[in-house]
Amino acid sequence: MTSADLAAELRAVLPTDCVLSQDEELRPYECDGLPVFRQRPALVVLPRDAQQVRQVLLTCNRLKVPVVARGSGTGLSGGATPHAHGVLLSCARMNRILAIDPKGRTARLEPGVPNLRVSEAAAVHGLYYAPDPSSQVACSIGGNVAENSGGVHCLKYGLTVHNVLGVRGFTMDGAALELGGCVADGPGLDLLALTIGSEGLLMVVTEVTVKLLPRPPCVRLVMASFAEVHHAADAVAAVIAAGIIPAAMEMMDRKATAAVEPFVQAGYDLSAAAILLVEADGTDEEVAEQVAEIEAVLRKCGASTLRVASSAAERALFWSGRKNAFPAAGRLAPDYYCMDGTIPRRHVGKVLDAIAAMELRYGLSCMNVFHAGDGNLHPVILFDANETGSWERADRFGAEILELCVQLGGTITGEHGVGVEKLNSMCVQFSSAERAAFEAVKEAFDPAGLLNPGKVIPTLARCAEYGRMRVHGGALPHADLPRF
Repeated sequence: MTSADLAAELRAVLPTDCVLSQDEELRPYECDGLPVFRQRPALVVLPRDAQQVRQVLLTCNRLKVPVVARGSGTGLSGGATPHAHGVLLSCARMNRILAIDPKGRTARLEPGVPNLRVSEAAAVHGLYYAPDPSSQVACSIGGNVAENSGGVHCLKYGLTVHNVLGVRGFTMDGAALELGGCVADGPGLDLLALTIGSEGLLMVVTEVTVKLLPRPPCVRLVMASFAEVHHAADAVAAVIAAGIIPAAMEMMDRKATAAVEPFVQAGYDLSAAAILLVEADGTDEEVAEQVAEIEAVLRKCGASTLRVASSAAERALFWSGRKNAFPAAGRLAPDYYCMDGTIPRRHVGKVLDAIAAMELRYGLSCMNVFHAGDGNLHPVILFDANETGSWERADRFGAEILELCVQLGGTITGEHGVGVEKLNSMCVQFSSAERAAFEAVKEAFDPAGLLNPGKVIPTLARCAEYGRMRVHGGALPHADLPRF
């Protein structure tokens, strides 16, 4: 079927302006926040409500046309990379806050609602939505559900999966699904948890119910500088070992602070090998006691300087550097590759040492920014795509970091997802039997394999090829997509 024929079929069930088919209309959708891989879709559709989504799925299922759902396109693993012969279904126009229940502390949202707008709308009731990815001003709730996104406050308040009560949507054949809800426990299997983080492989979400939390009456942020990265890493484990669960605990190395400080002027100590940002929230009494405990632990671990934000404005300024760390990487190199792996907290220092050795081996620089409290690393590998071999070295660098995470008892992703980026690493993390189980789950929801095909679950052939390349060298296998 030609793109023109497909467009005609979809315009029969959607308003004309909801179907994009011209080249200049399609180009903006060729990649998400991982521009290493790009692919122009056959068509883009922008439905305005759930029933229009269903009509798109029914039509594409009948015609055997692949569908890739997309939120705001801020994902970093290529999960929203289009299919060359498929439809990219953008939820951008489904951006209404359907209801806020201040007594039940819940909000019902369409998937295109930006993360930050939920807290802004709930603020009049003294409530907020806890997961706060760095891209929260732009990223959508539907995308957060697809990737199980976290944020700087996930240590205390959890990831998306811990803050979503229910979802509604459709499978590829147009069947309606309603998973979870506002009751404590529903009948049957917990398919809600299965769906969150499934990266668009199982269903297209059209409505999300999230829980809201009361805004804490007191919030204070401690910023600590360390002359040695290992001391900062030890401090992370020591805080948790002391029985303290901060609202957030983030770490940035010297390269990261040097990148963001000229831009945000947050007052970071540029002489420090690493800084920690540790936040406490609760009642005035609870916070005062916890801040004192945090300061004591940090001093014992070798903090050279300690600063406590004196106001909400200063606290926001301290956080602004952390929130802008990824875009600030553009000050250091033409291109960057942001990885996402998790490790047990006790291994933070070991991994940072290993990354430093990899920098020398691959001839590339790497700045480190991460959710230190729960061991979620975000190494940012700096490279120049215009330099021959630079991307290939960055690719191998990132793959080696993820292999190390697995060796240390961690995982290949904390919140960015697998998409097309980490298909090779799935071969390291999971056995062939485990990958077959993933395939069986996918088939149960989507027998025709039309939802976001080619993502997340690697084929046996890919894993075999990746194994050969690891042993004998050569370019790592990736999706057959145009680069840069």
